[in-house]
Amino acid sequence: MDLELPAETLELQALCHSFAEKEIDPQAAFWSEEERFPSDVFLKMGELNLNGLLVPEKYGGMDVGYVSYVAAMEAIGGADQSLAAAWNAHSTIASLPLLAFGTDKQKQDWLVPLATGTRIGAFGLTEPTAGSDAAGIRTTARRDADGWVINGGKMFITNAGTDISLGVTILAVTGKNDDGTKRFGTFFVPTNTDGYTVGKSLHKLGWHAMDTRELVFDDCWIPAENLIGDEGNGLRQFLDVLDGGRISVAALALSLAQTALELAIEHARNREQFGSPLTKFQAVQHKIADMATEIEAARSLVYRAAWLADSGKPFGQAAAMAKVYASEVANRAASASVQIHGGYGYIRESKISRFYADAKILEIGEGTNEIQRNVIARAALGTKRS
Repeated sequence: MDLELPAETLELQALCHSFAEKEIDPQAAFWSEEERFPSDVFLKMGELNLNGLLVPEKYGGMDVGYVSYVAAMEAIGGADQSLAAAWNAHSTIASLPLLAFGTDKQKQDWLVPLATGTRIGAFGLTEPTAGSDAAGIRTTARRDADGWVINGGKMFITNAGTDISLGVTILAVTGKNDDGTKRFGTFFVPTNTDGYTVGKSLHKLGWHAMDTRELVFDDCWIPAENLIGDEGNGLRQFLDVLDGGRISVAALALSLAQTALELAIEHARNREQFGSPLTKFQAVQHKIADMATEIEAARSLVYRAAWLADSGKPFGQAAAMAKVYASEVANRAASASVQIHGGYGYIRESKISRFYADAKILEIGEGTNEIQRNVIARAALGTKRS
């Protein structure tokens, strides 16, 4: 098995490392303390053609595939998880539904500005009473003579409140089938549409610099042509693009774990106790050995899922495995790194404290790890989604 990354993938990763070193890492702590999303830096990423890596060139993207996207995420996420998480949401669940199900006009109007990086995208699924239970959403879209009237609310939505937001793609209930089950539709709601209100920025445990909001729709009217794909098939459409997002979150987790390891090694080499650097103590060595081993295992799972996706093979189970394992490794690595840092790791001025706070959400977002285990079990047992 050839585990070497292609030359073009390594070139992209090197570009992202250089950009992260110059534009992200020096300011990331400031963005976190200020809880400010760096729109200017996101736009600079667009100038480097980084904001449409999974979108074909005809729509303004680069279409580099998931393996290269994972390699790029390792570089961006290693500098700042907030910006990388926003970039992930933009690149996957905000852009991919338009790519997979949008009309050519919708792609030209909405996907092109997202892929070229002049605007940022958002997707609204989660609600105050629905998240893991995607079918439990209550936001409705009612057909009228000329369009759709949307009522309801979304919670914990990324990117919709930034000053460069193009709008939000949402999932809404459009009615009921003959058997009483819900029908769903996917809709694009442009920023500043009447009846669409963006709430205050939510203060989170981690991802401080990522814009996260509640969205409210109060008789929000949009034209009929803002329906994406087929009415009644919105939930299936969302689930069809979700696996790609799971690979991306797994890559984000991988980047956090690797950074936690590097910070632990750096501190252990420079910090002395009892007259010796921490690297001389077996307890520290074993922590570092466990971190390094688990990270390599996670890397294999993440890149395997990406390779399967690029090869056109089924990758849902592999994406779920990668997301579960990488996110849990990220949490263990961040905790071990803080332990090695000691008191220095517990003060907010330390870089590891920021990554430690960012780690927990990786087990929750893009489908909780409990949901991922359901996906893995269904595939292993050969059962279908109910």
